[in-house]
Amino acid sequence: MEHTKCLIIGSGPAGYTAALYAGRANLEPVLYCGLQMGGQLTTTTVIENFPGYPEGVDANQMMMEFRQQAERFGADIRDGIVTDVNIDQKPYVVTTDRGDQISADTIIVATGASAKYLGMPDEKKYAGQGVSACATCDGFFYRKKVVAVVGGGDTACEEAIYLAGLASKVYLIVRKPFMRASEIMQRRVEENPQIEILYETNTEGLYGERGVEGAHLVYRRGEADERKYDLPIGGFFLAIGHTPNTGIFRGKLDLDEVGYIMTQPGTAKTNVPGIFAAGDCADSVYRQAVVAAGSGCMAALEADRFLSC
Repeated sequence: MEHTKCLIIGSGPAGYTAALYAGRANLEPVLYCGLQMGGQLTTTTVIENFPGYPEGVDANQMMMEFRQQAERFGADIRDGIVTDVNIDQKPYVVTTDRGDQISADTIIVATGASAKYLGMPDEKKYAGQGVSACATCDGFFYRKKVVAVVGGGDTACEEAIYLAGLASKVYLIVRKPFMRASEIMQRRVEENPQIEILYETNTEGLYGERGVEGAHLVYRRGEADERKYDLPIGGFFLAIGHTPNTGIFRGKLDLDEVGYIMTQPGTAKTNVPGIFAAGDCADSVYRQAVVAAGSGCMAALEADRFLSC
């Protein structure tokens, strides 16, 4: 069976940064890219908030540069999806979707998280053209525009408040007659003159010739006073949560109630010695590329120290 000192699962900012640092430490890491090469970041267009790119950079280009830098220091980056991990023995053994098996002294999990969508075909149609799942990432492109945020939790409120500092107006679309957000977040949204809350409202579709120009909405769907109407907007932001890509680790690593990998505070260490987690699969709070890259660095440094003990 093939063996490596360090195996990395995932190819976003966390995975590639981990591969860079592990490569520089002569760990000769093997990285499996997973389902989406470059990670969730590649679903957006231009990245303007990552240090070192004063003019902004295409997301796919940036991830390709991450990859090239990791390969320069000896990282073996492979296509493929890890479908199973056996941590009941040492070295650990992973299995890929092609049936290949490789053993590893350490594993860095950087599988990321996937934004939840409503399931409308228009979300894919307008991806990168008005549809976004990250206001912090893309809000800058919607300055002085009218935008909408979908969701009723704390995340949706935070996104709406953030966008209110950029956009001319923000609609918060809430499908229930109430919000799930904490009381303080609800109050901040309600008191913000830039935000209008649309309760009991569902989005049925989007429209526009050159990107999103509006949303097809329905008020009190299925009720006697149901009303359908179009809302002109220039941006549509999903804030209904994320799903961490950690299914293969359920019952093997400690996960929180949502599925995020739990790490020891201030570290990338999981509850299993020699297994580390980095990026959005272990971060339910920040979900930013620069934070993910930093945690990838932490995971690689800790893997190196683990192997040196």
